[in-house]
Amino acid sequence: MEAVPGRARVYVACVALGALFCLRPLTALHTPWWAVGLLAVLYAGGELLTRRGVAGTCYPVLLAGAFLLPPPAAALVAVPGALLSYVGQRPAGLRRVWRAAQLALAVWAAARTHWALGGRDAVVAPHFPYALLPAGAAVLVFCLVLTALDGGVLVLAERVPARRAWRGLFGRSLAAVAVHGLAGLMMAVLWRSPYGSAAALLVLLPMWVSWWVFAQYHRERAAHRATIRALVRAVDIKDGYTRGHSERVGQASMMIARELGMADDRVETLRFAGILHDVGKLGVPTRLLRKDGPLTPEERRVIELHPEYGHEVVRGIAFLGEARAAVLHHHERLDGSGYPYGLVGAQIPESARVVAVADAFDAMTSTRAYRRARPVPVALRELERCAGAQFDPRMVGALVRVVRRWGWGPTVTADEAGGALPAPRATAVPAVGDRGPRSLRRGP
Repeated sequence: MEAVPGRARVYVACVALGALFCLRPLTALHTPWWAVGLLAVLYAGGELLTRRGVAGTCYPVLLAGAFLLPPPAAALVAVPGALLSYVGQRPAGLRRVWRAAQLALAVWAAARTHWALGGRDAVVAPHFPYALLPAGAAVLVFCLVLTALDGGVLVLAERVPARRAWRGLFGRSLAAVAVHGLAGLMMAVLWRSPYGSAAALLVLLPMWVSWWVFAQYHRERAAHRATIRALVRAVDIKDGYTRGHSERVGQASMMIARELGMADDRVETLRFAGILHDVGKLGVPTRLLRKDGPLTPEERRVIELHPEYGHEVVRGIAFLGEARAAVLHHHERLDGSGYPYGLVGAQIPESARVVAVADAFDAMTSTRAYRRARPVPVALRELERCAGAQFDPRMVGALVRVVRRWGWGPTVTADEAGGALPAPRATAVPAVGDRGPRSLRRGP
């Protein structure tokens, strides 16, 4: 997200000030600066080597610092690497500051916990299995701090409802962080052993092998996303009237899915479904998509083939899952009058019912070359009026709630939309492609 809300910027600034406060006692500490420097270089080097890999791949180094160093010095280890880390979205500077502050606070809290429970003496001795107790508590605190801060960002920057922002975050990250914590503890014990710091570095070799495997997986997912972007860009070029429409339908589909409490993997799948729902327009003649006059019945039937064309395009993409059904059925209606197969009620896949509502909402609230956008409240009332006949009431209710809570900012999707346009006439919802509500389409 390039436009970070002001409240999220304030939140990042507060976290950064908290991190600076944790680093403040550094000048008064008797710290082995060579160890701080070595761990900081290791962490920064790992971030640079895996800059397009998995977030958190170098946590063992940070946790080793938490087990070996005083809390302020341990927190400092994370800062250079986080400020140099790869950032794929803008604003890059703000995101790097956030990452550095978040990690510094988490490492400081972990180190404080470890030292408070006598972990330093257990590592130096070492005393096993007693050393596992303070280390485990430190890992738990590290994970809790990261989860708490990440949830705040989701609420303030991504507008995720507060009651769901933290749901599942801790559980998903704890297992991975626990493994990193064990590796960090092994590093710390070897570091304090007669073998010294050189032996501690050997712990990182098997970890980096596993990170490389995960990086390959993420690169594959990045290639999938690039394929989706290319398909959407091709649709936008072919049908200039709906430029940007696919991305917004994906966003609205994701909002509905989150409001309904779906798991994160389904939320992502439904976002893909929304983004790709009109990919079948690649099989529709361009002259029909750009036609200014009314559509003949024959031309309308050709356009109504676009869900089947789209399904042919995406059916071989295995990772899309249920998104493929949404591409095929997003123009079905609960009363059976939709297309391509006239499915009724629950016969329509849930993913398609989500995308149908998102598609209609964006079509009504976006300005096109042939009519102006409807106000958001008007579009929501129209969706509610058609719920039960055309749309699933659950999906409509979810969209209404989330839009009324967070708002919606549709954009102009046609280059020609700045000219004088007639005022929209009332009623009904898009039924053919994305050419607008029935009363606003340029066909019969």
